[in-house]
Amino acid sequence: MIGGGSWATAIVKMLSDNLSEKEIYWWMRNEVAIEHIKKFKHNPHYLSSVEIKLPEHQISSDIACIIQSADFVILNVPAAFLKESLKGITPEDLKGKKIISAIKGIVPEDNLIIGEFLHEVYQVPYENILVVSGPCHAEEVAFEKLSYLTIACTDVEKAATFAAFLNTRYIKTNVSDDIFGTEYAAVLKNIYAVASGICHGIGYGDNFQAVLISNAIREIKRFVDAVHPIDRDIMESAYLGDLLVTAYSQFSRNRTFGNMVGKGYTVKSAQLEMNMIAEGYYAVKCMHIKNQSYDVDMPISKAVHNILYGNRSPQVEMKLLAEKLN
Repeated sequence: MIGGGSWATAIVKMLSDNLSEKEIYWWMRNEVAIEHIKKFKHNPHYLSSVEIKLPEHQISSDIACIIQSADFVILNVPAAFLKESLKGITPEDLKGKKIISAIKGIVPEDNLIIGEFLHEVYQVPYENILVVSGPCHAEEVAFEKLSYLTIACTDVEKAATFAAFLNTRYIKTNVSDDIFGTEYAAVLKNIYAVASGICHGIGYGDNFQAVLISNAIREIKRFVDAVHPIDRDIMESAYLGDLLVTAYSQFSRNRTFGNMVGKGYTVKSAQLEMNMIAEGYYAVKCMHIKNQSYDVDMPISKAVHNILYGNRSPQVEMKLLAEKLN
């Protein structure tokens, strides 16, 4: 496990319910958090109710050592910090390993989804890249509430192997071969969750939210069909379900971020007040640039970009958007 946040902690919990604790290795940057976990068996900053039982030598800030010890490497840091986290790691270090992206974001400097980044920068073959998609919030995993995950890989047997590691009495898993569609959908749903939060912040009600999200899933379909046109059912939980939980849940950091912006916070002040990264902030700029190559009709994404990066009024921008929805 590469990462020390709430989703990383939740996945460590899932894995420890199925695997021997001696099989799980965990990297995080924060030495104080590492020492706290070793002493008290809890992450001090995220999901502190989850008990961590790993042997002390298997939790470390030495990323090269942790990666060397593993056959499956789960990336679970904010996309904006992925390059920094992997600094010093070479393609040779990842050769032959199965790399799992649990990151629902896009690498800002390269404008690549995680699978593309791993393939282009680290020469990881696509058949060794897996993607974890929801709908699943880490907070509900901590409380062992029934949740569903989809594991995607072009090699569905590898997806099934990793899915079995996560499948518990409170986690049900599905497999898919659509690594591009599930990754792009995960990036886009964060943008629409920001839009949902903005609308809530400025006073739009549930009726409008329903229209907003029904238009959002159509935007997702148009984009993923343009980027990777295969036969997929956009109504499956990996696409629509993940969008719904991120747009509506009280645990959604992207919705929370959007709500603050809608209530009048500046982007910077909203970011400073939040304790976690809202991937949608970075995603909206990256997708705006990427869509210049595809020219897909994406009025919701464009409206959020205008608000976050164009300093447009949320009230004015959402009023204009409302005229385009149906």
